[in-house]
Amino acid sequence: MSHLMSKDQELLESPLSSQELAERYRDLCYDRRFANVPGKVELDVWGRILMTPASVYHGRIQGRLCQKLAILGGETLIEAGIATPMGLFVPDLAWASTPFMTRHAGQWVLTEAPELCIEVVSPANSVKEMEEKTAAYLAAGAQEVWIVYPQSKRCEVYGQHGLLHRSAYPIDWIGVFA
Repeated sequence: MSHLMSKDQELLESPLSSQELAERYRDLCYDRRFANVPGKVELDVWGRILMTPASVYHGRIQGRLCQKLAILGGETLIEAGIATPMGLFVPDLAWASTPFMTRHAGQWVLTEAPELCIEVVSPANSVKEMEEKTAAYLAAGAQEVWIVYPQSKRCEVYGQHGLLHRSAYPIDWIGVFA
């Protein structure tokens, strides 16, 4: 069911599909009114805008992780939009294999999650939010989700069956939290 509203429809009757979220997000990215909005913009299943500002330290962690992920080959994506069944979310980082990138070449918004999605926790994040994003990325096809905790200098790794003891995508963590 398309959620393009007709003149006589006043309310959305059901959550937006992943495709509808992708279209709405693409439109936001093209909208000049949002060009200078600080922080990342995400959409919940109803298409409502969610915003999260990030600190300089948060950005440093992202940058350092991006450098560390290079050892895996493939591509590291910074704040790539992923349309999931639970909303359109933007992980701080994602890692995708070359075959994944080939399959999704030219997409403005990913309709499938890359193999690895990474969230760097900020003080404004909640446990519920991180649980929802983890579930969303895994439901959209991610093999792993990393939740990185800068203050306690640790990383939790989640897969389809919950918390994992180690990642299938090992990196050198030395210097990430310096």
